[in-house]
Amino acid sequence: MQCIPKNSLLEHRPETFLSIRKEYNLDKPGEMEDAIRILREWVQKQHHFKKKDFSDHYLEATIIACKGSIERAKTQIDRMCTLRTLLPHFFGTYNVKTDMGIVFDVMTAVILPKLTPDLYRVFLVKINKKAYLIKDYLNYFIHNIILAEYIKTHDYCLGFHIILDLTEMNIMDFLPNLNPVQIRQAMTIMIEGYGMRIKGMHIFSPSKLIDSFVMILKQVTSPKIASRIHSYTTLEPLSNIVPFEVLPSDYGGQERPLKAIFEEWKDLLSSKEHLEHLESMNEAGTDESCRQTDKFNEQYAGMPGTFRLLTVD
Repeated sequence: MQCIPKNSLLEHRPETFLSIRKEYNLDKPGEMEDAIRILREWVQKQHHFKKKDFSDHYLEATIIACKGSIERAKTQIDRMCTLRTLLPHFFGTYNVKTDMGIVFDVMTAVILPKLTPDLYRVFLVKINKKAYLIKDYLNYFIHNIILAEYIKTHDYCLGFHIILDLTEMNIMDFLPNLNPVQIRQAMTIMIEGYGMRIKGMHIFSPSKLIDSFVMILKQVTSPKIASRIHSYTTLEPLSNIVPFEVLPSDYGGQERPLKAIFEEWKDLLSSKEHLEHLESMNEAGTDESCRQTDKFNEQYAGMPGTFRLLTVD
């Protein structure tokens, strides 16, 4: 792959492609191509994989998410395929316009179009006053996984800033419906499966109960991620976290309004092309009868979910 796949929403800086390859010493001619070839040859030898025809961009994006390590990329692909088998209820060929229930009446979740100057994406989630309507947040996590699939296919970045805007909602409407096991499973899929590298998670709420939510998040993430979770009582610090030109206009930035970006994402994620991609990727599970049992125990015992020798957290 010699360029970033084109799409109608995500923007990239002129230096994005070469700068990110250079970050991981893969910028010399033929180096990334050799890495992709080695990874593809390894995939072909994995008898427990049900899908082996991953695109060059998917393989390269995995290598980049693993900081240039082919061995870590192997582990990440294996985990992604295994998680599809362990936690099938998070995956499916869902049309976000018709299959998300009332989720979009309650929250808006988008990847902002522009990269930050240091080549990170911003994932912005706003939850409104109707949070009490949702009794089960599974569809929200499914939406984020569908979004992650699109990013894996079309984007090129070093990682993510996560912004959670809870300033308009009553935390008491929110906390009782949270399922820590479900949150942990979703975070495992995003971080260990898709390789989402979180530079910082920033939560905004005037409520004193925000500390309870932060505590839940820290309990279901690794110590490294937990140390990057921060809370604020107002949105004022946001401009110090995300550059002015990246933020939507309703957050004081130069980008188009959050709602307009959200509608564009819904169109993209429900497009025929993306639905066909989701259907193809749903085949990327594992046949555990073809995997060495000792390897399964070594790598996956203790992961959230239920499968053969695993136990539910």
